[in-house]
Amino acid sequence: MRGLIRGGGATGMGRDLRVDMFRGLALFSIFVDHIPGNRLGELTLRNIAFCDATEAFVLLAGYAAGLAYGAALDRRGWLFAAASLLRRAGALYVAHIFLFVVFAAQVGYSAGLLDNPAYLDELHLDPFREQPYYALLQALLLRYQPAFLDILPLYIALLVLLVPALPLLRRPVLLLGLSAVLYAAARLLDLNLPNWIDGGWFFNPFAWQALFLAGTALGYAPPGPDGRRGTPPAVPYRGWLVGLCVALLACGAVAMLVAFEAPEWLALVPEQVGVLLTTIDKSALHPLRLVSILALAYLLGHAVPRDAAWLRGRLAAPFLLMGQHGLPVFCTGIFLSFLGRLALEQSDRGAMQLAVNLAGLAALVTVGAIAAWYRQRGEPAAGDKAAARAARLPVPAPPSTTAA
Repeated sequence: MRGLIRGGGATGMGRDLRVDMFRGLALFSIFVDHIPGNRLGELTLRNIAFCDATEAFVLLAGYAAGLAYGAALDRRGWLFAAASLLRRAGALYVAHIFLFVVFAAQVGYSAGLLDNPAYLDELHLDPFREQPYYALLQALLLRYQPAFLDILPLYIALLVLLVPALPLLRRPVLLLGLSAVLYAAARLLDLNLPNWIDGGWFFNPFAWQALFLAGTALGYAPPGPDGRRGTPPAVPYRGWLVGLCVALLACGAVAMLVAFEAPEWLALVPEQVGVLLTTIDKSALHPLRLVSILALAYLLGHAVPRDAAWLRGRLAAPFLLMGQHGLPVFCTGIFLSFLGRLALEQSDRGAMQLAVNLAGLAALVTVGAIAAWYRQRGEPAAGDKAAARAARLPVPAPPSTTAA
């Protein structure tokens, strides 16, 4: 399995495996969280912090985008980098439409077979049953996003927003300043993209771009004086900042514990605090959600060394494979999460809980392994590269490996 992982060997020190590892964990958490009644979901980030796996996924996606497209910007200019971004957005769009069709067919067939139309209502697929052709048109326009099918449209919109912002990667202070202005406008003025049913996108891209662009600023590695690319600049370690991050995450853990396990305690706190805890919205990325995921990233970034040996061990390998092939793994997880729901509705005992989560994890890792195998088959061998350099011939470029 480790032979399929990019950067898994001695020559792979240039790749930050921490990003792949935590992205793999986020993808598995998204699968777990999308299954109602899944007891493993009680241990995921959403129950112990003001943020969840979605924030982690977007931040890490931004980091990968800053690393990949920032390099393209420096090597070949804005036009090439922008074209690469739009090509990636197009691939995500095709994947989203395919996933939409498969998911709608899966849920619709299950609702009819099990005589349970509640599936369609809960997952916001009832308009597809009532107006299938118009609903499909709205889906093609990204104006109709059923439940679980709103993350890829967000990612597409974020990549498109990154196109004009690419040159600002070299001026991160200006980039983050403009991003903060847009974030404030999205929250204060309710600036959003239109949605066919509910008025606006559930994941407001004008708000979520703040997290995504923060990731791109962290991931961008400017070339050195010799023109060679190094690693992204590390965020300085500050003891007082570590303490602040720990305090923020601890408060979030206590608040989530009270909200889920003892909601009657909310009556004992000041009214303003109670209102705050019950209005931490996800759609427009509440500031507490934003700072919580950034605090967590800061702590993990300093707690886990870039060259940690365990990142190249057997236990990390499954999550690295998932993280390095995020798009097929994510799409498969959406499909499998509904199957997991059907299984737990038949029995939610411990054996079934274990089977659903282990089978889901195994399937996602298998998808990642298959994607890695296909990638390796498409790459030129080392001997071919050497021969091409010797003959001064261009080496065929491998398929794009930008992670979802």
